[in-house]
Order: sequence, then structure tokens, then C-alpha cells
Amino acid sequence: MRVGTVILPEHSWRDARRIWRSVEDMGFDHAWTYDHLAWRSLRDGPWFDSLTTLAAAATATARISLGTLVASPNFRHPVTWAKAVMTLDDLSDGRVVAGVGAGGRGHDARALGRPELSPRDSADRFREFVELADRLLRGVEDDYRGRFYQAVNPASAPGCVQRPRVPFALAASGPRGFALAAEYAQTWVTNGDPRRFGEVPEAEGLALIAAQRRELVRACAAAGRTAELATLVNGSVVGDQPLASVERFVDFAGKCAEAGFTDLVVHYPRPDGPFAADLAVFERIASQALPVVRTM
Repeated sequence: MRVGTVILPEHSWRDARRIWRSVEDMGFDHAWTYDHLAWRSLRDGPWFDSLTTLAAAATATARISLGTLVASPNFRHPVTWAKAVMTLDDLSDGRVVAGVGAGGRGHDARALGRPELSPRDSADRFREFVELADRLLRGVEDDYRGRFYQAVNPASAPGCVQRPRVPFALAASGPRGFALAAEYAQTWVTNGDPRRFGEVPEAEGLALIAAQRRELVRACAAAGRTAELATLVNGSVVGDQPLASVERFVDFAGKCAEAGFTDLVVHYPRPDGPFAADLAVFERIASQALPVVRTM
């Protein structure tokens, strides 16, 4: 199992540079950041742009994979987003993973003055976003006319460092999302129950993500997909304090591996509030637990 961490884009770069470098030095396989204009209880505090943050992180690191967990169609357009992702792939020398979701409800959905979409329309928009971004990152420059997005003779040069394009990590929790992941993704991402973010007891959450993974496998079979799809779980949301100790982390990671997951992410510790944890324990987990978890 590979292990990554999520660094919220709340730090001034003078501090964030040290954090991004430190998680690479600790040995994590990948590092991510949220893509929101503001986030839940932290919306009144500092919050920086995810793509700009990743550009800086790309120049401050050398090995670790970098990505959005996940980009939001609520305020992103696939033409400009694909160009930014292509640039990040160049800056990082091919270390970017393009995480995308359907876009949640709340502030991000209302910030541009647009009406919030129904679940059906949100799923339709998600498909269009991924379909058009896939074309652009592969270098297809034909016009695109969708219900939500249009592109007229888009410029795709110079293309991605990673070929045929950067890998997609698609967040999905329902049948249409699983079908989309089966068609386009290299990694599937789950936060468990999106309606109860971080509120589901661990045993229930583990059972849910295992059931979701089984649905994903069925969607891949229905799509005739033979390439293996990586599966990533946000452990800080599904687990009950997975960063409490080295032993606790190894136990939780083992349960995720038993459920068939290839990748686990946990949040970089905050001093208080959401994702609060002890940084010293986090560092011990990196040095003592990661070698064990990688054998799972």
C-alpha cells in the first residue's frame, strides 16, 4: 500500500515550503491539497489557491507525486484547468495526478453567483468536465459543444510530460461516478459517505468503502476495463483518529488494505480544529509505520 498526506492550503508559503519538503523527506509517496475557495469551519481563516500552491510545491520537491484532492467544477473550467495541469506536469517533471470530483454543495457552488445544481445535473457536468479535460490533455483540439462546457479550437500544446496524459484520480460514490471512473480514471478516490463527511463511525465507514469498491469493480467489468485501477481512501475522514499512534495507524491501514485499497492518505496535522493531531506522532508514523504499511 502507498501512503500520502493532505496539506490544506492554509499556510503562507514561507511555512508551506517547509511542510511540503518535509513530507517528501519523511518518505510519503504522494501529497495532495484541497481545491476550494473556502472550506467549512475554516472559511474565515487563510486559504490559498490549490493550483498555485502545487506549482510552488513542484519546484520545492523532487520525488513525491502531487495532486488536487479534488478539483471542483463548481469554479473550474476544463479548458483553463487542463492548461494549468499541463503546466504543473511540466514544472514537476511528470509528478502530477489530476484529482477531480463532481463539486459539492455549499459556498463553492454559490460563490460565482450560479444556482446550485441538482445531483443529476452535477453528475452530467462532472462527465462533461472529465471528458473535455481528457481530450485537451491528450492533445485533441477539436471544438467541443456540451451542455455545461464549450471549447472552440482549444490550444493543447505542448502536451503533458506524462503520456498520453497526466493520470486522473476521480472521486465517486455512486453508480454514475463509478462508471466515469471505470472509463477515464487511473485512481478512484473515496471519502466514504459524502453526505456525512467525517461523521460516520469507523466500522460503518470501512464497510461502506469496501462496498463502494465492489461497485467500482462491477463498473469496470461492465465497461470492459482490464487495466488495474488504483483505489485511494481518505483515512482522516473514514478512520477514527488514525494518527493517534504508530500502532493505531498500522492497524487502520491494514483494514484498508484488507478492503482492497492500494492507497491511503491522512491529513498533515493541524494544531487544533479539523484534522488536529500530534506532529511528533505523525513523524514517528512516517519513520516506523510506512515501511510496514508498504508491505500490505
